[in-house]
Amino acid sequence: MDDVSDTNAGRLIGFLHGLTLDALPPEVVTKAKDCLLDGLGCGLFGSEQPWSRILCEEMDADGLAGACTVIGRTRPLPAPAAALCNGTAIHGFELDDLIAESIVHPAAAVIPAALAAAEECGASGGRVLLAIVAGYEIMHRVGLGLGDGPARRGFHTTSLAAPIAATMAAGMVMGLSLADLRSAIGLACSASSGVKNFAAGHGGGMVKRLHLGRAAEAGVRMSRLAARQFTGPPHAIDGKMGLLDVFGGDTARPERLSQGLGRDWAVMEIWFKVYPICGWIQSVVQILSDLRRARAFQASDIEKVRVGVSAYAARNNGEPAPVDTMGAQYSIPYCAALSLLGDPRDPTEYARERVADADLRAVARKVEIHVDPAAEAVYPAKFAASVELSVAGAAPL
Repeated sequence: MDDVSDTNAGRLIGFLHGLTLDALPPEVVTKAKDCLLDGLGCGLFGSEQPWSRILCEEMDADGLAGACTVIGRTRPLPAPAAALCNGTAIHGFELDDLIAESIVHPAAAVIPAALAAAEECGASGGRVLLAIVAGYEIMHRVGLGLGDGPARRGFHTTSLAAPIAATMAAGMVMGLSLADLRSAIGLACSASSGVKNFAAGHGGGMVKRLHLGRAAEAGVRMSRLAARQFTGPPHAIDGKMGLLDVFGGDTARPERLSQGLGRDWAVMEIWFKVYPICGWIQSVVQILSDLRRARAFQASDIEKVRVGVSAYAARNNGEPAPVDTMGAQYSIPYCAALSLLGDPRDPTEYARERVADADLRAVARKVEIHVDPAAEAVYPAKFAASVELSVAGAAPL
């Protein structure tokens, strides 16, 4: 099909390009403001983490002068570099927002790209909010369009969709024409990448934090290139050998790109994390925290913890002995043990030295994980869980 406006991706991009702030439902604008504030808070905390410090030092070493703010730093950088640093910071401690069904974290890609582009071109706050709504929308819909095949094969769905979302946000702020915005998004599709080896249980290192920073950087860069008439393929999302075709494969659902446009808003599907851990594990920790209440358990008090989750979480989040912060944040056994012996809300509880604690390791070994049919039935739209806790001298909880 030659007319890009008649494709699912074409309809989506055209719809978003034509949005105005005044035409958005008031609750959508309010939620976008909430997402912006939450993202900035995540970025402020994330900016003090080692990976953010290292990245900023690397940018400083390049000696580039710019006018865009880097969260937690006094030295401004060029827009792409600022977006890189801020995206990494916002995604820097597993606290940034999430849309469950599409398995994406929009804030860390969309917000830094929108803010960097806005600072560079002097755009208004209203334009930033509009860009956030549009960026969240396309990121969610691309995630849905990919289906769960990429995640099951080990791709990080968030970082596949994120460059497109960041480009939409930056392009909207910059006021790109529809043709240039399509070009920019076509370029961004070739920046999609990211594998989930960080969650394989051998030590995740720092790379996941960088996935969203690189996406935010790409969003600003591709928008700037398109503004200079560097052209991209118009069918790169849902055309032959496009993003959905290559990464989604058999699970690709291109029709989901444009279903319910103007009726169902992605930003309204956002939820904010309570705990600095993988989304799949939030419900496990919440249940165990509720069961524990104010009790002060010792490791010897815990006889068994039986956790029921989706097949995906059971297969990928079961490492009983993580070796670093990233591994701990993705480990059901560690997070379950922490829920019973420590404070899972406290980021310091995921430090490398705490991860090696003998009592936490002992309880983590008592965690049994199984596939709960009820959790599997609602995955990925919901991250459900069931928990049975056996404590010495008491009936199972």
